[in-house]
Amino acid sequence: MTTHRARVLLVDDNEALVENLASILDDEGYEVRTAPTGAKALAAARPGFDVALLDVRLPDADGTELAEKLREISPEGAIVLLTGFATLETAIAAVRAGAFAYLVKPCSTPDLLLTIEQALRQVRLHAEKRELSRRAQVAERLATVGTMTAGLSHEIRNPLNAAGLQLAVLERRVNKLSPADQPPLLEPLRLVRDEIGRLEHLLEDFLQFARPRELNIARVDVASAVESVVGFLAGDAEQRQITLEQAVAPGLAQAAADPERLRQVLMNLAINALDATPAGGRVRLEARSEGREVVFLVDDSGPGIAPAARDRLFEPFFTTKPTGSGLGLAIVHAIVSQHGGSIEVDVSPLGGARFAARLPQA
Repeated sequence: MTTHRARVLLVDDNEALVENLASILDDEGYEVRTAPTGAKALAAARPGFDVALLDVRLPDADGTELAEKLREISPEGAIVLLTGFATLETAIAAVRAGAFAYLVKPCSTPDLLLTIEQALRQVRLHAEKRELSRRAQVAERLATVGTMTAGLSHEIRNPLNAAGLQLAVLERRVNKLSPADQPPLLEPLRLVRDEIGRLEHLLEDFLQFARPRELNIARVDVASAVESVVGFLAGDAEQRQITLEQAVAPGLAQAAADPERLRQVLMNLAINALDATPAGGRVRLEARSEGREVVFLVDDSGPGIAPAARDRLFEPFFTTKPTGSGLGLAIVHAIVSQHGGSIEVDVSPLGGARFAARLPQA
């Protein structure tokens, strides 16, 4: 999942207080957005927030009512209500509004920062619960795919092999005809052969995803791995009128990886990037060291990936393409995880999507 600085929404009509709190929170590393009114707070909350510091009394809104509207915009965010006039009624209203905490102004900086950190801890716990639930759903799908694949792979592959064999026989017979009679017969045969190949590739995806092979870990020269993929796809990129670039930091440490599986990961990500990039665009493969990891970055200048789709990209059978099995990125995720690594998606400096696969150094 994409990482970001914790986002704090500060809503108060006291300009001096807002300026002071914003400065403190910025120094602590938070991403701060401010709003002096309820209407502006709703607009500022649209990109989402992790914690909202909300004054109970605003010029155009009641803070407790506004809190409910903010929770509708960002259900996962925590809300901390601020008031200069603490009463039992406002405390009860804060609880009813689903506020995480209730602070009386002026509050000390340590108390404020502690409350925000506690609120963020709750947000993280909720996020972890959602992630565990999502993984459980993915595991159920994997079990279904494994059972289905075991039962169908043999039944599907045998007819495909037979059809491919008979097609080859038919092609040989057509090639014996006069050159003038061959083109109208060979064209539909090529179409059938391509479709059989597509079905075989789809079946192989199912088999690989349901029953991943054991890894043969070795020391992999990162520069050679990137160069190999770029060299293989250079012709395809040129045909699409896309600039394919590579950047590998000099003296980069070797990766501990299965060479064949690593190549598959990079190929899949690079092909996806090419598919997403229009003519005249750019795709870049990059590798660098970060701590004890080797990070492989695949950037493109395409339209990018909608935020709503990012968290589902690695789920089996989920795809943003008109056609496809929805298993390509799921297989990439499985291979990277099998290596003990991780993969993330974010916005690329080129304007499109960035995929970052992290593997351990050798």
